[in-house]
Amino acid sequence: MSTITILTCALALAASGTEDAAKPAWDVQNPPGPARDFAIDVREGTWMNLDVRPDGAEIVFDLLGDIYTLPIAGGEAHAIQSGVAWQMQPRYSPDGEWITFTSDAGGGDNVWVAKCDGSAARPVTKESFRLLNSPVWSPDGQWIAAHKHFTSRRSLGAGEIWLYHVSGGEGLQLTTRASEQKDLGEPAFDQGGRVYFSFDATPGDSFEYSKDATAGIYAIDRLDRTTGERVRVVDGPGGACRPTPSHDGKQLAFVRRVNFVTTLFVMDLASGEAKPIYAPLERDMQETWAIHGVYPAFAWMPGDREIVLYAQGRIRRVDVATRRAREIPFHVQDTRKVQDAVRFAVEVAPPEFPVKALRSVAVSPLGDQVAYQALGHVWLRALPDGEPRRIADDDRRFEFEPAFSRDGQKLVYTTWTDEGLSTIVVRQLGGVGEQVI
Repeated sequence: MSTITILTCALALAASGTEDAAKPAWDVQNPPGPARDFAIDVREGTWMNLDVRPDGAEIVFDLLGDIYTLPIAGGEAHAIQSGVAWQMQPRYSPDGEWITFTSDAGGGDNVWVAKCDGSAARPVTKESFRLLNSPVWSPDGQWIAAHKHFTSRRSLGAGEIWLYHVSGGEGLQLTTRASEQKDLGEPAFDQGGRVYFSFDATPGDSFEYSKDATAGIYAIDRLDRTTGERVRVVDGPGGACRPTPSHDGKQLAFVRRVNFVTTLFVMDLASGEAKPIYAPLERDMQETWAIHGVYPAFAWMPGDREIVLYAQGRIRRVDVATRRAREIPFHVQDTRKVQDAVRFAVEVAPPEFPVKALRSVAVSPLGDQVAYQALGHVWLRALPDGEPRRIADDDRRFEFEPAFSRDGQKLVYTTWTDEGLSTIVVRQLGGVGEQVI
């Protein structure tokens, strides 16, 4: 390569870099284009992840991509993370001063932290390809475990659990994918620092649709981070997902199906006895890829006698001993910024338009004509610049595969109608009529 060529390439790259630097960075919270504010006024929600502050005085939950806090007795919800970015899956730190959550404010799903009033929000992870969700705090409040998702040759792929320090960094892998198509997620710490998670426990390496939930799809394992030992905690008919250890580490709340009804269970970890506590919950997602969790996150109240969860559009407080539930009412009166859809006017059936694909192109032996199929019919055109014309005028049939005779005086092609099926036609060029073979 000559010195001039190298210099030219360098100048081009420098110019390109200058242009890129001049472009403003994409701001998820402020996309370009017209938008309007849409008012919402709701007392119910859909697929709401929640957590209870360690002192039991407050709930944090997500709704339609924003995060709210709510007094434990219920009432007016207060937005602490809002805007165009999608914010979800909030979790309180062990000291109750911070929350971690999933946000795409940086351009893709990553783990973020903020103070409990929503201030000082910042990303912990900055993945641009293998995106993260479902963050949870370690008992000492110094680490966050999250679900990291890996795509493969199929559209959705599989997950792993990774551990990140609250200050950031590349992270530490805790679990390994069993295959490229079997998901694993919903991490949860117990007070000893062990990590519970759910995963697709069906046989084989490939994801399958229409699996049998009554036989069991998801199971729950526990990982000891000190020894590396992984043990099965819950499996069997109805499956098991969304593991949630109690504060004292003696019980495990989870979700499974009972006669096709998604049900809250609590297991005594010493005896292994599991009891149904509350139903019906919202339908879980065991049969599908549950990238953001098989069921929305819930939490134990201090003292481990009650569980606060989302079910059937409402937030409910369930007494584990009596199995009675009472609603924690909430009211969200807020707005959402809605971008106008980008649309371009397209004439559906113009009288004339350019043809972009010619099929079965055939040139005559003398090179003075070309035949081809387009829009379901055979066309003939004089070369080099003649006007195309239909070889026949019957719109009731489709025409295909034109070919010239050796002397260039005839054209043979096939036709199709639903009634008469396929025929072979020979047409005398310059003459009148056709011969059906």
